[in-house]
Amino acid sequence: MEYVTIEFKGSDSKLLGTLLAASRTFKTGSKGFYASGKVMIDSKMYQCSTNIVEIGSKPKETPNV
Repeated sequence: MEYVTIEFKGSDSKLLGTLLAASRTFKTGSKGFYASGKVMIDSKMYQCSTNIVEIGSKPKETPNV
């Protein structure tokens, strides 16, 4: 399994938090990465999730003949 680190930074470029996104094949067949977690910003907790999808990775449908 492959991983990508996602960094959340404020407008001052200060690191607010990180998420580790694992490689994944989505229900659509597209490939990419997915992460979910919590990040603290200004003493408040935020829940976040993200999909990083490789453009063009969805398998082409074969026509019914």
